[in-house]
Amino acid sequence: VTTSIGPGATNLLTAAALAHVNRLPVLLLPGDVFVSRTPDPVLQQVEAFHDGGISANDCFRPVSRYFDRIVHPEQLLTALPRALHVLTDAALCGPVTLAMPQDVQTMAYDWPEAFFAPPVVRFAAPPPIDEELADAAAALRRSRRPMIVAGGGTLYGLATDALRRFAETHGVPVAETQGGKGSLAWDHPLQAGAIGVTGSPAANALAREADCVLAVGTRLQDFTTGSHALFPQASLVSLNVNGFDALKWHGTMLRADARRGLEALSAALGGWRSDDAWRVRATDEAARWRADLARVTGVRDVALPCDGEVIGAVQRSAADSPRDDIVVCAAGTLPGELHKLWRTSAPGGYHVEYGYSCMGYEIPGGIGVKMARPDREVVVTVGDGSYLMMNSEISTSLMLGLKLTIVVLDNRGFGCINRLQQACGGAPFNNLLADCVQGPDGPPAIDFAAHARSLGANAENVRSIPELEAALARARAAKRTTVVCIETDPARTIEEGGWWWEVAVPEVSNRPEVRDARTRYDEDRRKQQP
Repeated sequence: VTTSIGPGATNLLTAAALAHVNRLPVLLLPGDVFVSRTPDPVLQQVEAFHDGGISANDCFRPVSRYFDRIVHPEQLLTALPRALHVLTDAALCGPVTLAMPQDVQTMAYDWPEAFFAPPVVRFAAPPPIDEELADAAAALRRSRRPMIVAGGGTLYGLATDALRRFAETHGVPVAETQGGKGSLAWDHPLQAGAIGVTGSPAANALAREADCVLAVGTRLQDFTTGSHALFPQASLVSLNVNGFDALKWHGTMLRADARRGLEALSAALGGWRSDDAWRVRATDEAARWRADLARVTGVRDVALPCDGEVIGAVQRSAADSPRDDIVVCAAGTLPGELHKLWRTSAPGGYHVEYGYSCMGYEIPGGIGVKMARPDREVVVTVGDGSYLMMNSEISTSLMLGLKLTIVVLDNRGFGCINRLQQACGGAPFNNLLADCVQGPDGPPAIDFAAHARSLGANAENVRSIPELEAALARARAAKRTTVVCIETDPARTIEEGGWWWEVAVPEVSNRPEVRDARTRYDEDRRKQQP
């Protein structure tokens, strides 16, 4: 990505942070101020009063895996190979920023021709260290009720087949993080579903009774661990290519590529299997949840549907598709409901950016998914708040001929944060439009379909689940991006599943609701492992 020195550069900061959290390779080339400083201050230049060497691009340092400022062309002979190494290394992978001053960009240099020969980048899949492998195998052999938590590294490491073989060979149920969803087919008998704060009843019930958790390629963030209160009773084995992640929560560290680590660990375990009763319990819990999915998402006759019921309609509309849809989402209530309810049979069918939970990611993210998988139906699910923040890429999808189906769930504000606000004892304000500061004309009445049509898309508003299903059929048949908007209930969610999430509550307040919330908060914190 290339930019100017001003808002073009700083507009990349959120993208850089998102890529940093999600371990995604992206090369950022923001413009920078003149090295000569002759014309300073130039248009858009941020001046630091205390340091003449600082520019706006220094903001990228904490959100870049590698940062460099190129003040002479010759420096690229060193910086570019370093950048490429970081971008393609499984453990280091993340954003690289090379700040490019405006005058340096124009300089000529007598480059060695060999520098431009395309290098061969080989995917490095490090095997486990023998001593760490022995410790991990010993920890699992001591367990009777083990469980696997599959993270995004399972997908990044192309380890889904190895995961399935490990689970089947050793009789270990599998739960998935947001990043790892799709690691095991949704209808596999050992697939317990989503784990954690947005988890399924099956996965969380098993996690509460597991005596060992094998965490594969996950950074163990608080939504996965239930703020470290979901499975504190279990020993932890962390299989991760990144030692920083493998060290978390005092677990037994197994640094390795996910596929090679699972294969080596399975070989080291030999004929070891979990207890028969545990396997039966796990498959029964998973089967009950799969059977219950149709009930909790199948409601059609409701005046104001919740997000989960809309998700059910979107999923049913794919029944006749030759291949699974790819669902795209990022922020609000939807990611939690999708994590718990969406069914995918293969890796890649679920693309939810929840490492940074970045509002506005959804539609441009959907374009990227469609570029990568032009043969798949890409369904972007987005709340009205995120839609208002970043909708202009609808026109880009039309310009590039990249057809999306965009489902806008309009709960007339920010329902997710409104519920969280009240759960912490606060009074609702400035989240739902009806509760916001208003002028004499009151809250706006937004016609999302009219807006999308103004950008060139097909679009319609619907008022019920049956109308949504009919509109989705038309969207699938269309050859251009289609936006379908439905009003949803800002207060209601799917009750099944979920777990505690630590959101701090004030210790002192005049509101009795806050004091009650603080009492619950203190009780829940006692479940945490330090």
